[in-house]
Amino acid sequence: MNAKKKPVIWTAQEVADALGLAMKTSWSATGVSIDSRSVAVGDLFIAITGPAHDGHRFVVEALEKGAVGAIIHCDPGQLTEDSGLADRMIEVADTLVGMQQLAAHARERSAARIIAVTGSVGKTGSKEILKLLLSDQGRTAATEGNLNNHWGLPLSLARMPKDTEFGIFEMGMNHVGEIRPLSLIASPDVSLITTVEMVHSEFFDSVEQIAESKAEIFAGFKSDSVAVLNIDNPMFDILKTIAGRSGAQTVRTFGCHQDADFRLILAESGNTHCRVQANIHARPVSFEIGMPGKHWALNAMGVLACIEAVGANVEQAIARLKDMHGLKGRGEFHEVKIDGGRFVLVDESYNASPISMTAAIETLGQMSVSGKGRRIVVLGDMLELGDEAEKCHGNLINPLLKSGIDLVFTAGQYMARLWDALPADMRGGHAMTSQNLSPLVTSAVRPDDIVMVKGSLGSKTGMIVDDLLEAGHRNGRVESKIVNGN
Repeated sequence: MNAKKKPVIWTAQEVADALGLAMKTSWSATGVSIDSRSVAVGDLFIAITGPAHDGHRFVVEALEKGAVGAIIHCDPGQLTEDSGLADRMIEVADTLVGMQQLAAHARERSAARIIAVTGSVGKTGSKEILKLLLSDQGRTAATEGNLNNHWGLPLSLARMPKDTEFGIFEMGMNHVGEIRPLSLIASPDVSLITTVEMVHSEFFDSVEQIAESKAEIFAGFKSDSVAVLNIDNPMFDILKTIAGRSGAQTVRTFGCHQDADFRLILAESGNTHCRVQANIHARPVSFEIGMPGKHWALNAMGVLACIEAVGANVEQAIARLKDMHGLKGRGEFHEVKIDGGRFVLVDESYNASPISMTAAIETLGQMSVSGKGRRIVVLGDMLELGDEAEKCHGNLINPLLKSGIDLVFTAGQYMARLWDALPADMRGGHAMTSQNLSPLVTSAVRPDDIVMVKGSLGSKTGMIVDDLLEAGHRNGRVESKIVNGN
């Protein structure tokens, strides 16, 4: 059976038009890449100069792998006139600016309804839910993985085919002024802010300043754009005001508040799902989400508001919520076989903040254990919290006690504050690094336990997940699915 042919995203002439250049050769690109390691045949390669690597060093490699052309701003070397590669170079003054021009051209030529997503937590999960639900209803393009910064957003837009009907693009930031240029390029029809919390507080003076920075997502609004906001969030009034000032025609609200357009009434979690009762414009609806946790139910309400705002079928989307999936490091669920039985591993190792830590701990507390199983949590440092770091880590004692967590392992200098606050019977082990903690965790796990691992990416708790999975691989049994995430 022949593999499905990839659609053409850019012709040489279209790239020339976007960049304001004359093109030496004729070709068609079926993809766009900035990473030579993952270049596919038919890609257009863009040599980005980053803090650690200069893509110009890998131009020849990318072309030899099958890239149809390369956008450069300096001599990549290793080229000769008879190599056949020189004619495939597209030279611009700055390749990042060139990628931004491609992205802007991709947006201008497309009739797609564009949804931009940001928030202190929940933005990647909400983006993935939107992608799942809208892919049923039209040709959909979305940010891949976590490509949400000043490189990722232009790259994601540049990859959007001309005939796309729905585009979902995540926008992240940890400093003032980072989202505004992304919104101006994307020119969203709908912008969703999941919530605003004191995340990345090392770089901000107040939560109000974080709200104002998140509200930069409205900068690219047109006259008929829609803002989707969490009415429960204390920053709601600030966000609503900025949205209106930015030209939002409509503000749609979601949350638990009685005035929410998309109101969550009840979320009942099992081990692998959540049953939801809600009101949509005061009309009662009931449905099931394929992951546990009230935070996922709230994310789903914001997603459904976006679905309505882009003119898609809300009822059809609701029916698909039971098939929601998370990502590696954001709630991937594993059943791991060990001597004497199996334990459950929930991988939340990609990121962490006080609010997402609390939500994950509460969700673990609602999971049922069998036999003599225990609810075990393994926590790595939450980063970028500035002067509030020790306090935020110590405060995790409250959700841990309230949720009935049986055993706690901690790694890192800030988690030492939590370790000191733990009752003796809850202490599983502490180490300054995830590497040193991992043997303590793997040796303590027993059949029927549920183990959740969570920490900021920089705390490297992912290696603990890997070691726990390796225990299962040695026994020849690891089953994976998605049950939770943020």
